[in-house]
This record gives sequence, structure tokens and C-alpha cells, in this order.
Amino acid sequence: MNLESVRNYQELAVWDQIKVVAARYPLLSGNPDLVSDVACVALNSLKPRYIKHNVDMHFFETSSERIRNEAAVRVAVEAAFEFVSRRTDRASTCRRN
Repeated sequence: MNLESVRNYQELAVWDQIKVVAARYPLLSGNPDLVSDVACVALNSLKPRYIKHNVDMHFFETSSERIRNEAAVRVAVEAAFEFVSRRTDRASTCRRN
């Protein structure tokens, strides 16, 4: 049994979307720990989709499912950036006071 080949397809989709959105959040995107937090928040809000190979998703997923999943990833990443940004702002304010 080789479990090393199994992974969550959403991880790559989330990282790709983070790269697209990160420029709008320079205070977060400059901090690898915060970017990882964004990825975790986004991934936890998405249904995992386990695959062995990227081609597996293209074979089993219809075009309408692919479009819905891409939209869900965009929404999840945007919401995650906002969530982590708010939490980071709040923590910074608390430290200053």
C-alpha cells in the first residue's frame, strides 16, 4: 500500500489561488506563517478531494463541477485572507495597547 501518492487536490488549487490574491494583502503575503494560515483556513472550508494524479480530477470531474470547484476555491481563499487579516489586525492592536 502506497499512501504517499494520495493527496488532496484542493491543496494545489488553493496555493494557486493564494498566488493570485496575495498581492492585495502585502502585510500577510510577506509572512510565510500567515500565508500558511490562509491556506489552512481555506482548505478547512473546502471539501477534500483526494487523488493520486492530477489527471484523475480531469477524468472524473465534469466541466460544470470544475467551474463550481474553482469558484468555491476563489471564495474560500478570499474569505481566508480576510479572516487572517482581521485576526492579525486585532492581534497587532492588542499588542500596541
